[in-house]
Amino acid sequence: MSDTGDIAPDDWEKSTPADRETAGPLDDTEANPVRPYIDLGGVKVLPRDGLQLRLEVEEDTQRVVAVGLDFAGSTLQVQPFAAPRSSGLWHEIRAQIADQIQRQGGRTSEREGTFGPELVAEIPIAEPGVPGETRIARFIGVDGPRWFLRGVIAGDAAVNPAAAVEIDELFRSIVVVRGNQPMPPRDLIPLRMPATPGDA
Repeated sequence: MSDTGDIAPDDWEKSTPADRETAGPLDDTEANPVRPYIDLGGVKVLPRDGLQLRLEVEEDTQRVVAVGLDFAGSTLQVQPFAAPRSSGLWHEIRAQIADQIQRQGGRTSEREGTFGPELVAEIPIAEPGVPGETRIARFIGVDGPRWFLRGVIAGDAAVNPAAAVEIDELFRSIVVVRGNQPMPPRDLIPLRMPATPGDA
């Protein structure tokens, strides 16, 4: 049982767009194999003009823990996680994110977005000499086949609906490579540096 409610984890419904299998985010088995994706292990990213790619590395372990995509005045951070075959993670994770931000003194509101329920968060900026300042972020998530893809959006696309359309489309273009290895739900699907720029 979960401390977020009386629903057992196996009973959480998947949160996913009705057109996910055709419009994305795609599973590796659904993606066009001839497209020139950048292979980052657990995810593949389609190159596009103006897109800057950053890999976020855990200092202690040197493990790649997230992919950052800077595009059109906005930032999209993505992380792929293992998930159960028949149930989803986003409903539980969304509640945990909201609780964590509130504990930090921030505020969240939930709304229906392109991918289903999403969180809009006002997060305090912990910087000396910047009292009371906050930044806006959008948290989005999609439950796929045996994986969950989380996105965190900052910059223009967090506050500007026109900019949000471009970043939502970027999130849709991500391909998740779950692989066949057994993994507990919520484990980060391994990410890695690309062999060469543009490596597919």
